[in-house]
Amino acid sequence: MNFFQHQELARKQSRRMIVLFTLAVIAIVLAVDAVVYLVLGILGAASQEPAEPRVDVLVFTTLGALLVIGLSSAYRISSLRRGGAVVARQLGGTPVHAAPKEFAYQRLRNVVEEIAIASGVPVPEIFVLEDETAINAFAAGYTPADAAITVTRGCLDKLTREELQGVIAHEFSHVLNGDMRLNIRLIGVAFGILAIAVMGRVIMRGASRSGRRKDGRLVLIGLGLLVVGYIGVFFARLIKASISRQREFLADASAVQFTRQTEGIAGVLKKIGVLASGSELKNHDGEEVAHMLFGDGVGYSALFATHPPLIQRIKRLQPGFDPREMVQIARAWKDPVRVGEVDDPHSSVAGFAPAGLGEDKPGPEHAFNLPPASTEFKVAAGEVVAQVGRPDNVDYVTAASLNSSLSLPLREAAMDRERAMALVLALVLDPGPEIRTVQQELLAHHYDHGTLAEVLHLHGQVQGLHPMHRLPLASLAFPALRRQPRQLLQDFAANLDRLIAADGQVNLQEYCLAKLVGIQVIDALDPAATLVIGRLKLGQVKVELCALFSIVAAYGHDDAQGARRAFLQGMNELGVQETMDYAPPLDWALALDRALPRLNQLAPAGKELVVRGLTQAISADGLLNVAEAELLRTVCAALHCPLPPILQRSL
Repeated sequence: MNFFQHQELARKQSRRMIVLFTLAVIAIVLAVDAVVYLVLGILGAASQEPAEPRVDVLVFTTLGALLVIGLSSAYRISSLRRGGAVVARQLGGTPVHAAPKEFAYQRLRNVVEEIAIASGVPVPEIFVLEDETAINAFAAGYTPADAAITVTRGCLDKLTREELQGVIAHEFSHVLNGDMRLNIRLIGVAFGILAIAVMGRVIMRGASRSGRRKDGRLVLIGLGLLVVGYIGVFFARLIKASISRQREFLADASAVQFTRQTEGIAGVLKKIGVLASGSELKNHDGEEVAHMLFGDGVGYSALFATHPPLIQRIKRLQPGFDPREMVQIARAWKDPVRVGEVDDPHSSVAGFAPAGLGEDKPGPEHAFNLPPASTEFKVAAGEVVAQVGRPDNVDYVTAASLNSSLSLPLREAAMDRERAMALVLALVLDPGPEIRTVQQELLAHHYDHGTLAEVLHLHGQVQGLHPMHRLPLASLAFPALRRQPRQLLQDFAANLDRLIAADGQVNLQEYCLAKLVGIQVIDALDPAATLVIGRLKLGQVKVELCALFSIVAAYGHDDAQGARRAFLQGMNELGVQETMDYAPPLDWALALDRALPRLNQLAPAGKELVVRGLTQAISADGLLNVAEAELLRTVCAALHCPLPPILQRSL
């Protein structure tokens, strides 16, 4: 299953969730009406009052129940609209800062950064549940731009680097495939159903405290609401469980694809199975986030289990799995051995990996030689489509190399809340002194002298960067950027555009950087409103498609005839019947800015064809250079189809 198929599955699961919860809400409302009807009828008969409750009372009850469920769900979802960090902080997560002193924190940050760069998405915020010794983790948020990854202390202490990489790769699958948005909606709707039970408890408590005889009806109504509410919670758990189980299998498979080995994630599942702490959260109420966790954090029975059985998950990964391995792991962990602060992929912080289970296997070679900026690579449309949202070990090696080859001063600047903005501004300063002077005047008008000096200082350090370093560096800076106040972020995005337009024209490199940062800023400012999975068909966006493919074909070819031929080849991939003419717009940047938001509303199947067609159009001769690859990655990012940092698989 590729990225687009998984997104289509996520959309179907969202529809399924809406249908199931709608049926559950209808049943709950009818049950509430029945409770009121019976209580008023029985007590009315006992007191010789009219036995039949009035219709207006039942209408009021129906509307009241709907309002309680609807408003409670809306409130809970609204409380999480700022993104995944809110969920992590509500559970007591400790943020992992940019330059942590603790080795375990630094290892975690390295793994997350490398996987983010390999996936082509912003580096998420990172949290640790310090008082949880169990092995567990979750990803939360609406989009990759507002995602947060949270792991327990048990993950840091008990997992080898390879195993930790498997867990984080599993969570990134949820980040990339649209699962997180569905998870937050599940939290909100389940909270609304629970509100009926809470309301019943409040009514019972208030009526019983009054001690007045006439409040007996309220006590019975409250008791009925309490029962109905918890019956609703029962069905809400069933729905959450049925939706989340299959996604865990898919996320496990994605982690294996990324790491190209099963030992890492299978080792995690085995440790969960044999260690006393397992995956159950002891110091936090995992009920609300149970469907988001890597492993069962609540200890549900099979009926409510949000995760498949451990043995079943392991056998999916390793069909020849021998349960005796579990005994070996348990024996090795009776007396864990403290390991020094060396980032050995086969050791954990609190103990070595069990003998024979991976210590002799070589880790990935973090070595990738960056190609010259003018180098052209062989690509195939099908291979590029397969890479969307599906990084593999080659991408990880590339990302690790890109990350480690960035100078320490630049990495520190990217992760510093006060300097990250200056770093991104420095990336778009022109190398020519005349245009840079105009840009400096713009900066002086909008920022103080200290910020201007920092931008100029950092510009000197980024001038020699390889083009492939620029976008990963901006990705590293994004966690620090999004912690800025809303107005400051909006001003920053506007100033970035002003700097780029200072010379009266926009080059490809400048546009790609500004567009990527702008997309991420917009997503982070209002993640709940960001559209990730659209519904439009290709026939509804013909004008936008014509503009996009004309621009991409023109940039991929020097002569008009070759560009026209590339345009037609790309459009043929779409299967659109209408004939469209090659017509590159004069203001290509403005045309792209208008076309991309509309194209982002395409359904997953349409986006898949667009990516395939774009690859054909930009590389009609089968070749792609670094600048063209960056344009393709930028367009895909605008369509929320993340591409890894390098697209070629053969030269």
